[in-house]
Amino acid sequence: MNEADVKNILGLQLPTDPRWADLAALRLEDILTDHAYCEQKAATSCISLIQKYSDRERLVTELSPIVTEEWGHFRLVLAELQKRKLTLGKQRKDVYVNKLLEFQKKGGSPEERFLDQLLTMALIEARSCERFKRLSEGLDDNYLRNFYRRFMESEAGHYTLFIDLAETYIDKTKVRNRWNEWLTYEAGIMKEMELRGDRIH
Repeated sequence: MNEADVKNILGLQLPTDPRWADLAALRLEDILTDHAYCEQKAATSCISLIQKYSDRERLVTELSPIVTEEWGHFRLVLAELQKRKLTLGKQRKDVYVNKLLEFQKKGGSPEERFLDQLLTMALIEARSCERFKRLSEGLDDNYLRNFYRRFMESEAGHYTLFIDLAETYIDKTKVRNRWNEWLTYEAGIMKEMELRGDRIH
């Protein structure tokens, strides 16, 4: 995925350094472990949104199957670890996600906080999609390339869903303006973060 594709398809302003896939290939147990926990956290985040906004029918309806899908992804990654006789390690601190959380509006209106929660999820899914595409193109293992291509296709759909949900409940201009702010902020995070092959983000 070149820089133009990253911007046009996902909206991300800065593509992942191509060397990241090479580093990930050297730390397969670590990258699969981190991926497993990313899928687990995605499922629990959707559950939290459903619990908090249970009065928003479309959100509940749309996110309920995502919970099942993300947990299924966790099981797929866990099975891949076991097949390769690798171990699910400990969950690590996710610096990328924690930096995104710092940008969420804490003292704004309920609408602003709701919007930031959805856009945070959209951004995580977009960056995950881009990373999975890197793995689907950059790994030497043909099976794993196909494995990650399937994940990439799934995450692309999730990314757009969270933005669509935001536009269901909030003025579209507000959503797009705030999304552009998020994209600029995320590009800054990516410039500052150390390039590591043991993390999805």
